[in-house]
Formats: sequence, structure tokens, C-alpha cells
Amino acid sequence: MTTTLISAADLYRRVDHVVPAIEWATMADDVDAILRLKRERNAVILAHNYMRPEIFHGVSDIVGDSLALAREATTVEADVIVLAGVHFMAETAKLLNPSKTVLIPDLRSGCSLAESITAEDVRELRRLHPGVPVVTYVNTSAAVKAESDICCTSGNAVRVIESLGVPEVIMIPDQFLAANIARQTGVKVITHPGACEVHERFTPADIRQIRADYAGDVTVLAHPECPPEVVDEADYAGSTAQMINFVADRRPKRVALITECSMSDNVAQEYPEVEFVRPCNMCPHMKRNTMASIRRALETMTNEVTIDADVADRARAAVERMLAVGAK
Repeated sequence: MTTTLISAADLYRRVDHVVPAIEWATMADDVDAILRLKRERNAVILAHNYMRPEIFHGVSDIVGDSLALAREATTVEADVIVLAGVHFMAETAKLLNPSKTVLIPDLRSGCSLAESITAEDVRELRRLHPGVPVVTYVNTSAAVKAESDICCTSGNAVRVIESLGVPEVIMIPDQFLAANIARQTGVKVITHPGACEVHERFTPADIRQIRADYAGDVTVLAHPECPPEVVDEADYAGSTAQMINFVADRRPKRVALITECSMSDNVAQEYPEVEFVRPCNMCPHMKRNTMASIRRALETMTNEVTIDADVADRARAAVERMLAVGAK
């Protein structure tokens, strides 16, 4: 948790290359209020890689992909966690911190993928495929996690599935992630027709156009929630954290991240020598997180995430099994 007294003016240096000064000026009051409220409430802000740069590099205390946030949520000593992301992420933070107050800035921050499946759907899949373990992507509600054997993220899905030592799994709800992971494991994967509204819109033609625009002098990294034919066109596929690691290790001259818009802005801050091509599909749900909504959440202590105790116990077990497997 940040203890050094800083101001909005101090933070602007972190984002001055991606946020115009005139735009930052409109946020300054909110930023100063957030910094003050974090101290008063003993609060931390966890921000997903898809957050706007002013949140990601500005007021957040912990940043990362779904796996990183799930892990870090178990280590924070604050009384209050504000999850700058979407609802399933806030639920996961609450599962792992049942005694803490977890807030989500905007209740409308949903997820098309999480909303594509219900607990009843999982029970029906179990009925149709008795004895087959259910591996559930963390991009799901606590109710769906509660019906599962183990969770996974896009970064550790291969390891989670291989840890089960079985020839067949039910992997829900992302049909494209399941298809991409199945090709890496040799395990038969039963899928569900869910998809991310950001990643499902990318096409092979998009990537071919990017390569044509730069005469092939571009490295293309795709998220595994993209359709398999898009992943096949890319040079590398991985979670948002794995994409960041690729850029950090390889330092390509020019790179295109085939994922949500803000990802490139946030990574570019750390690697100014790399040119980022910015194909842009925006997640409207992530973008509901703003300085104003974060400030309002801390001022009013809303919107608090609560989960039924029985659901929470079963969902927590699935998440903890995932964390025990690890990322590599």
C-alpha cells in the first residue's frame, strides 16, 4: 500500500505521454481525493491490465492480469479493496478476502463472457458428461465457480489441465480459449459457446492487414481468447501478463497486441523504445471504471461485493486449487 504523500501533480509524470495535460487537469481533484481516501480508509486499489492509463499508472496500488490480481488479493493488509476491473474480478477478491470490504466502482462493469454461463448450465454439463472434471475460467461468477472442480486463467490453463492427469475435461465458458488450450495439451476438451466480446471480433484479416501496413516488420501477440484462426496468424499467444513478459524479454522493434485497447498504452509506458501498433477493440465494461467512480466508491463505501456463504465456500475452494497449481 502507498504510504508516501503524493499529489495529482506528482502522478502526472507517470502518464504524461498518454494523457494530455488538459485532460489530466479535469481529473486532478478526483485523484487528490482518492489518494486522501485511500489513507483514511486504509484502502488499496487493484487494477486490471485493461484499465485506463490514468488508473493503471496513477492511483492503483497493484496491477496485473486476472491471475496476478487473484494472488495479490491474498496478500494485502488493507481493510478495503477497490477492484478496478469487472464484477467477477471483484468477486474473486472477496472470495480470497472474506473478512475485507471489497468495492467495485460501477455495478454495470459486467463481462459478456461471465454472463454467457450460469450455475445451472454447469450442472447440465455435469449431467451430460458424468465424472468429467470441470475447469472453469476465472472470468465467471462465483456461482459458476462454485459448481466447478478447479479454476484457471489464460496464463495457467495448460498447467491446470495437465495437473488433473485425465484424458478429458469440461472447460468453460470460453469456446476459443478452450480450443486453443486443447491444442497445447492433447486433452479432449468439452466446451461451452461463450466468448469475449473484445477478442471474438478480431479476425485473421485484421492481422494480415497489420503485417501489410508495416511490410511484415511487426511482431503480433494475440490473447488466447481470440479465435484459433487468429492465434494461428500471430507470432505468439498468451495472457496479458505473458504478453508483457514477451515484450520485456524480446524488446521487439514494433509490436501489435491483439487484445483490449488500453493494454498497449499501459505497456508502452514501460518500454518507450518499442513502437506499439494499436489495433483497437474496446471493452465497454472495463471503461466504466473512472477516477470519478473510484472516488465515489471510496467516499460512500459502495458498491460492496457480497457472496452467499455456501456459494463462497465452494467457489473459494475452486480458486484455491488453481492457486495451488501455480502459473508455470
